[in-house]
Order: sequence, then C-alpha cells, then structure tokens
Amino acid sequence: MAKSKWVLICISFIILVILIGFPLWNTRHYILLSFLIMIASFMPFMIRFSKQKITSRELVMLAILGAIAAVSRVPFSALPSVQPTTFVVIVAAIVLGPQSGFVIGVLAAIVSNLFLGQGPWTPWQMYAWGMIGLIAGSLRYTWIMKSMFGRCVYGLVMGFLFGWFMNLWFIIGVIQEVNWKTILLYNSTSFYFDLAHALSNVFFLFLFSKAWIKILNRFKRKYGLFNKI
Repeated sequence: MAKSKWVLICISFIILVILIGFPLWNTRHYILLSFLIMIASFMPFMIRFSKQKITSRELVMLAILGAIAAVSRVPFSALPSVQPTTFVVIVAAIVLGPQSGFVIGVLAAIVSNLFLGQGPWTPWQMYAWGMIGLIAGSLRYTWIMKSMFGRCVYGLVMGFLFGWFMNLWFIIGVIQEVNWKTILLYNSTSFYFDLAHALSNVFFLFLFSKAWIKILNRFKRKYGLFNKI
C-alpha cells in the first residue's frame, strides 16, 4: 500500500508539472488543461478501485463525507473563501487515508458546484481539494497530522496554496497572459481572500478536528472500514 501511495503522489506531481509548464507552450488551450485536471482527479480513485475491493459501506462513507464537505460550503457562500470544506477533506483523509481523501476532495468540488455553479474552474477545484486530501492522508502518521499545531499549520498553508492554484486557472483561462508578473499580481490581489480561507481552516481544525477524528475513527473501527489502507 505504501508503494501505491507514492505512485499516486508521483503521478499527481508529474501531471501538476505538465499543467504548470503547458501555459508556456500555448496559453489558449485552457479547456484542454481543465480536462487534463479532471482526468488526474479521477486517476487515484480508478487506481484504488482496480487494486482493491471496496465494500458498499466504504462507498457509502465516502459519499457521505463528500456530501458533507460539499454541502458545508453552500451556507458560507456569502462569505468569500470562508468555508469548512477543506477542514472536512483534511480530517477525512487523516482517518481514511490518502486515496479516500482525494476522492472526497473531488466529490466536494463537483457536488458543491451543482449549487454554486459549474464552469471551467470546477476540475481545477477538484484537483486542488483532491491534492489537499491526498497529501493530508499521506502525512497522517507524522507529527504534522497527529498534533493540533501541525494540523493548523497545514490548514493555513493549504488555504494559500489553494487560492494560488485557482488564480492560475484564471490567468490561463481568462487573462491568457502567463508570466511571473501577472502571477504575482493576482496572488497579491487575492491575498485577503486566501487569508480568509487559511484562517477559516485554522479555526475549524482547532475547534473541531480532534472531535471529528475521534468520531470517524470510532465508525471506522465499529464497522471495520478501510482496514486494508
């Protein structure tokens, strides 16, 4: 399982490098980039599904957590960048593992945008939240995820990285002028929105992560879920 986990990380890293380097070749094919991200978003789930037999209970739990992550975003839509979706993805990944965290992140983006609006930004959100879950799950046995301080720092950093990644899609798809000056300009412009996302992650992780991890672990043990991860 450790081997497959690192394979997924390597694949995601290679795809991310391609996506970042592609604008240097042609800035007009942002739709193609979006489809590439969508394919990358489903790849970890496809690999996991082909390697293991997932029970109906495990599928139900993934669906429920994905729905919770998505629906929790809707009531906070009036507050730009403030939402508990990232928090749900992180704590779910800590308990259920990196592949499950990725799937939940992908589901959160798809389902929440059914209410908030789909668009070419959706696959980018799928990839961003999926990677947040994948990395959090990969670090779940380290001090970063085992300590409250480490989880809060991770949530803070991911709040900014999520915003910067979404700025990249806007620059490629709308502005179509990819250079370091444009990237720095839009990242600085979105600073307060990214800060709001980062601080909301810290807020939810500090107040609720310990209780959520305990509850999810209880369900996992009681019903024998994800024991092969």
